[in-house]
Amino acid sequence: MMAPRVPGRARTLVVGSGFVGTGIARRLARAGDTVTLVSRGRPARPPEEYGARWSALDATDSAACGRLVSRLRPERIVLVHGPSDVTWCEAHPEEAAAAHAAVAANFAALCGTSRLLMISTDNVFDGHAWHNTERTPVSPANAYGRAKRRAEQLLLARAERAVCLRVSLVYGHEPVDADKWLNFFAACAHRLTAGAPVEAPDDHWTTPVHVDDVADTVAALLTGTDPLPPVLHLGGPDRITRAEWAAVIAESLNAPAGLVVPVPKARSRYASRPENACLVSELLPTLPATRAVSVRGVRDGARDLAAAFLS
Repeated sequence: MMAPRVPGRARTLVVGSGFVGTGIARRLARAGDTVTLVSRGRPARPPEEYGARWSALDATDSAACGRLVSRLRPERIVLVHGPSDVTWCEAHPEEAAAAHAAVAANFAALCGTSRLLMISTDNVFDGHAWHNTERTPVSPANAYGRAKRRAEQLLLARAERAVCLRVSLVYGHEPVDADKWLNFFAACAHRLTAGAPVEAPDDHWTTPVHVDDVADTVAALLTGTDPLPPVLHLGGPDRITRAEWAAVIAESLNAPAGLVVPVPKARSRYASRPENACLVSELLPTLPATRAVSVRGVRDGARDLAAAFLS
């Protein structure tokens, strides 16, 4: 049976229930959308708590995707699918490429007139440029970047109303009992509040963006009716190394500055990341839909999050 159309409430499908997918689903549900979050496994936090619902889906299965879209008839589709662990992708490049390509192809074929937005990555760049705009030539830095770039190409070639939103390093709150901290901020904050040292590269530059600001931007892009550019960038206003950012996090938590240990990127788990993972948009600020969206800097973000990590 087709999902009912509730007047004034858009039917939105979010594919992927990880850290970013959950943040987007939460934002859209609270804005009044009828949100269905799908993934292979049930999310750690029940979507019902914030007004969404969850359904099991292997998004690489085209027949299963077809049945789901036929039942839900979503007006907007957001792809936040994985695998997104850069280290895992580097060790399993063929599997990563196949998974990303399959999901993009499946929903490109099914979206019809629905607006389709895929979250992509700064890893599609090689890191040689000081910053990357929508006009910077792509040259993926690693297996994850190659997988995402191929997914972008499939989506934009096959779906009429598709948009790829490349985001820089996304951060926000995750509970201390999470199975795996999926963002740098949370990993640093939990270690620092426990009095443990944090090793952070002093030669890996990024433009961190708060997960709530990503969600606000996605909501604005989905709500607008104007045509959108096929590729958009979203990064925070600060160009900063991970070591500098860890120092900001320590300061916000009143943790000893000496707990932050700068190290070379090559000696860290971030060795395969591009040296300059920095995104700047020439297009996003010009769009009517996103002019009211404010993207906070890392100090404001740390201040806003500190209480949650100290409680």
